[in-house]
Amino acid sequence: MNDRIPIIRPDVRLEEVEGPIREVLESGMLTSGRNVAEFERTVADWVGVAHAVATTSATTAIHLALVGLGVGPGDEVLVPDFTFPATVNAVVQTGATPVLVDSRADGFDMDPECAAALTSERTRVVLPIDPFGQPADHVSLERVAADVGAALLVDAACSLGAERHGVRCGSHGVAGCFSFHPRKVVTCGEGGMVTTDDPVLADRLRMLRNHGGIRREGPGLDFLEPGFNYRLSELPAILGLSQVRRLDGILGDRRGTAGQYDEALDGLEGVRVLRPGGDAEWSYQSYVVILDDGIDRNRVINLMAEASIETTIGTYACHQHLAFEPWSGGGSLPNSARYADRSLTLPLVPAMDDRQVTRVVKTLGEVIRQE
Repeated sequence: MNDRIPIIRPDVRLEEVEGPIREVLESGMLTSGRNVAEFERTVADWVGVAHAVATTSATTAIHLALVGLGVGPGDEVLVPDFTFPATVNAVVQTGATPVLVDSRADGFDMDPECAAALTSERTRVVLPIDPFGQPADHVSLERVAADVGAALLVDAACSLGAERHGVRCGSHGVAGCFSFHPRKVVTCGEGGMVTTDDPVLADRLRMLRNHGGIRREGPGLDFLEPGFNYRLSELPAILGLSQVRRLDGILGDRRGTAGQYDEALDGLEGVRVLRPGGDAEWSYQSYVVILDDGIDRNRVINLMAEASIETTIGTYACHQHLAFEPWSGGGSLPNSARYADRSLTLPLVPAMDDRQVTRVVKTLGEVIRQE
């Protein structure tokens, strides 16, 4: 039996974190301490912005940012249909209306032309994602938002380390929102962060994540408005900080493996590979291909699993799910639907070697030929 190849393996090194974890446990300061603050500063410096606000997940980061921007009932927020449901859920939780936007025909990200056609006087925020670490067309989408007086807020959950036109993801628009879930390039187990150059927004987000309270002279807090407990604790921050400090190496490793896949998959019948244009650097949170029509993607996943190779879907077309039926509008979202049905995520783990890549591609070809 071949060794199992997982879809992902977090790049956490015990020797980097055991000392700081011991110090935190001995100090008794388990939340909102110096490790969280240093994690925020390090990510802000990497992204190239002035402020970073750590949260418990990307979902809470997006929700916090939306609330911080004043989004609520009566407002509309443009969101991609092809996304993990967390993006849409965060909008729904504010009381605003999510407007589902199709993907481009030649890429997974939000189509700016479709977005422009769906704006209205109620549009408050345009909220694209950077799917799988592939930067969206932030410049065009920021113009779409500006044309109706809306803000561009980016769900950058997958794109820490990615850039386009020399600008790093998380620095576009009014703010970016990162994830540190185990399937992300940097993981805390769970965690998120909002990055922004707006000092007023950053202060408001810090207040809202702490139950709406701010420090005052003397003991206790002043509570300015109802808020949330979205604070990240010290132990996850230690995990994330250890990886951000060597993010260049992590990205180089992932891009190297992606290049091996690009070469090995070249010419494989039934598989379409997307590649970054000359103006972009992808972070490769996931390596995702598109299968041709007529290939049963779910059967491919099952047969790959029988060969001890873990694969999975790309992500979801939200309009196809009951939870989002009130906002599906019965509209046509053909690209999103196609990607949800045809996208396949291949394994991408730290220090993946040539033999593993060859085995994945060889097995994929064999499985497709059985169709």
